[in-house]
This record gives sequence, structure tokens and C-alpha cells, in this order.
Amino acid sequence: MSMIQLKNGRIIYYGNPAGYVEDNIATVDFMFKSEELENWIQQRKLIPKWKEGVFERLSGKDGFSFSDEELISLKKCRIWQLKTDVSPERKFIGYEELKETFGEPDKDNYRTAYDGEIESNDLEEIYTKFNLNHPHGFTGYSLSISDVIELYDDNGSEFYYVDRFGFKEIDFESQDHGLDINMSM
Repeated sequence: MSMIQLKNGRIIYYGNPAGYVEDNIATVDFMFKSEELENWIQQRKLIPKWKEGVFERLSGKDGFSFSDEELISLKKCRIWQLKTDVSPERKFIGYEELKETFGEPDKDNYRTAYDGEIESNDLEEIYTKFNLNHPHGFTGYSLSISDVIELYDDNGSEFYYVDRFGFKEIDFESQDHGLDINMSM
């Protein structure tokens, strides 16, 4: 019996949930990278994608977690930070204060500081990652109040304003500034 198995779309490597297969891509935790596992993936004509954190995600908090929903729901992440030319009064303020003084957060005032994959959809984990262990490609400062976290996939985006305590889900689509101009003519 082989010590590498494919069960329900999951790669089991010596009894450990090492990765999963989706659309001919084998996403496998980097800590399991070995010649044996690489050969196993190649024999099945799969495309290997080595990532950190896959084992933890598959293992779950209470042991193995082989839920399809958990794997499918992992989204990509964008970090939005205010542009340098934005008025300082808009920076580092809570959501309610921003809304009362300036209205909803305006996407035109932000720039994308990161766009890519991370190993979690958990906002607290994302906040910690972008404060302690910046991922490759991140061009901003440590995540702070007034920043926006976007989680997205093929089904759309969810936006979260980094508030004084926690996160506030917001509507962050581009504002249509041309509508007011046309209505006043």
C-alpha cells in the first residue's frame, strides 16, 4: 500500500493531510515537498502548487477537516491603503467618525498595497500577517485603522474596514461621481 493516497480530493501523505486536488492542480503544503511526493504528483499528470499553511487549514482546530466548503471558500486578498495625498483628517480614524465626517470610505482615495493569495480568510489572522510577517509583494505599511481588506473570488468581493476594534463590512465599490454633475445641468 502506498503511503501517499488521494481520498475525496485530498492528498494524504503518510497519514497527514498534505494537500488537495482541484482542476488538475495539486495544492500541497511546502513542508511535505519531497522527491517521492513530486513523483506521485507527476505520475498523475497534476500541476504542483507548493504553499505554506495548507496542512494547518486541512487539519483544522479539532483534527482533520476535509470539508469541501472550507477549501472552496479560501479567497484571494487585496489590502487597500489610503493614498499619500489624501487629507490627514481621513487617516487612522474609526468607521463611525469617518462616516459622520466624510461619508462612506471612497475607493478613489485608496491604492492597492497587496493583491494575492494568503492562507486564511480569517480577518484577525490577515491583520496579524500584515503586521508581523508581511507577505512577498506587499508594498504598504503595517495594517492599521482606516485600511480596507478585500476578500474576493469568482463570485465577487467582500470589503472590511479596519476599525478601532475589529472590522466593519462596507460597500466599497467605486463611487459614480458623474451622476451628480449630470443631474445639476
